[in-house]
Parts: sequence; C-alpha cells; structure tokens
Amino acid sequence: MSKKVFVLDASGIIGGFLSGKYSNYTTSQVVTEIKDIKSELSLQDALENKQITIKEPSTRDIEEVEKVITRSGDLLRLSDVDKGVIALAVKLKRDDLSPTVVTDDYSIQNVLKIMEIPFRSVLTRGIEDVVGWIKFCKGCKKIYPANYTGTDCEICGSPISRKRTKKVTNKK
Repeated sequence: MSKKVFVLDASGIIGGFLSGKYSNYTTSQVVTEIKDIKSELSLQDALENKQITIKEPSTRDIEEVEKVITRSGDLLRLSDVDKGVIALAVKLKRDDLSPTVVTDDYSIQNVLKIMEIPFRSVLTRGIEDVVGWIKFCKGCKKIYPANYTGTDCEICGSPISRKRTKKVTNKK
C-alpha cells in the first residue's frame, strides 16, 4: 500500500491546510504565489519545522499533464504554477506514493479527476463532474478547439465564446 501524501497549491496553503499525520509537498512556484503576510509566516514556519517539503516535477511529468489538459480544453485555463502542482502529484504517484492534491481551483480539480488523482477542497465544495470545453463562433457557429486563442471568428468576425461539453476521460 502506498504512503499517503498531500500536494498543496496556493489555496491549500492560504486556507491553512497542513496535515500533521502525512507528508505535505508543494512547488517553489506555489511559494512565490503566497503574498499575504499571515500565509507567508505560516508557510515559513511549516518549512522551518519540516512540515512541508518543496519538490519540483520533472519535464516528463509536466508534458504528461499538458497532453491531458490539451484534450480536456483546460490548457488556457491553467497557469504554469497550476500545471506544476498537478505534475508534482503525477511525479509522487510515479514514485509509488499516494498523493491527494489540496486545491480550490476547479480547473485543477477537473484535470485531477480525469487523471484519477484524488483531491480535496479547503474553502469550496469542489467539483463533482469532469467537463471538457469547446469554443464556437456566436455568429456562424463554427467550432474551434478549446486551445484556440483568437477572440473573433476567422470566417464571419463574430465573437468566439466557450461552452462546456461532454465529460472527458484520460483515454489516449
């Protein structure tokens, strides 16, 4: 049986989550996102007392995450910091640990659910269903991939909008 560990994003740290029973991990990029003084002091105390470990995902883990978020339509919704948190969970899982990601970010939760990595929320209820995203023209209804960066339709010039689609799986 794998050892349970927690991976915290900024909302996990800001929300005050720290497991005393299991190991806690985060990335250096998450640390740079912590700006409020109370959370900064709490994080520094946790680091000094070895209650949380800073660990970085590998390029391989980040690439695996990017493949999934491209398929799910979450590519443009997730920052590099978000991708790093998910990739760290992938790395820890590959290292035979059992990570649970602590996050209130719905896009991160969506990807974690697709990748079958457990998560828990701190301040929100969390998601129940996995969703995908598409973009479409409001005028001519042309469908664009979810990672399309344009704001206007190439055909008719109408605005591009985004909508939820079917549930997404991690099937290749």
